[in-house]
Amino acid sequence: MRDHSFLTDMAQKITKIILVAIVSVCLFLASDIVLPQSANAYPFWAQETAPKTPREATGRIVCANCHLAAKPAEVEIPQSVLPDTVFEAVVKIPYDHSAQQVLGDGSKGGLNVGAVLMLPDGFQIAPDDRISEELKEKVNGAYFQAYNEEHPNWVIVGPLPGDSYEEIVFPVLSPDPTTDPNIHYGKYSVHLGANRGRGQVYPTGQLSNNNLFKAPVAGTVSTITEAEDGAYSVTITAEDGNVTTVDIPAGPQLIVAEGQQVVVAEPLTNDPNVGGFGQKDTEVVLQSPTRILWLLVFIAGIMLSQILLVLKKKQIEKVQEAGMYF
Repeated sequence: MRDHSFLTDMAQKITKIILVAIVSVCLFLASDIVLPQSANAYPFWAQETAPKTPREATGRIVCANCHLAAKPAEVEIPQSVLPDTVFEAVVKIPYDHSAQQVLGDGSKGGLNVGAVLMLPDGFQIAPDDRISEELKEKVNGAYFQAYNEEHPNWVIVGPLPGDSYEEIVFPVLSPDPTTDPNIHYGKYSVHLGANRGRGQVYPTGQLSNNNLFKAPVAGTVSTITEAEDGAYSVTITAEDGNVTTVDIPAGPQLIVAEGQQVVVAEPLTNDPNVGGFGQKDTEVVLQSPTRILWLLVFIAGIMLSQILLVLKKKQIEKVQEAGMYF
């Protein structure tokens, strides 16, 4: 009976050790299992602002230099992908569709959207013959452009009408390390910059009409002149007699009147901006099929060893039971 109890305890300990090993391995590799997780917007102007890369050393996407307001942006990609496969990268640019922005001529119109998606080296927009018909419907005719010839993995899109492209689907082709020695299996970073609506600053540094204009000096608004196109010329006379003229393009609404006292940086117009920029950083794993195969083999081996252990335990119990009658 002592031998029977000893063997039973040993079998239970071995089973616990095997279960702990299985759980540990599964947790370690869980992040690598191939399962998916769940106007004028001019992204190409980022090329003028930063010719070498759309992402500054601080991690900020250069679109933020012109689109000053902060808005949310999301990107959904599979947690891991197999080599030489096409997958979806879904960029979401939410905003209030009832909002109207100031256009370049001062009139109101709907918001456009645009995005910069920085994929890892080797990843690129899938060629047309690799995209399924179902995926083409999701892409909805969006045109993707490489940021430059040296980096086809940096993709820009837009401007696109926001009502139709609040979600932009990027058809991405993953690289194959067996054909490219510079590509390796592992985890890579993905960076997104997405904007809706027009920016506040042109790449030249000039302010657009999608801005809040302020008084540069303190004084009295002496005259307000309105042009035919809807622009304003506001003259401010300081206490010392100096005269300053502020030219306000068509679009923003004037909120001051002649004879009104203003201080430095006091708003002369409303803020017409209803858009903004947001960025998101995420990761994707380029998964090795061999690694997944060996994981399945390992799990199958553990399960087989458990079954054999249970059968052996039953066999020992039967032998011990039979020995009790002699």
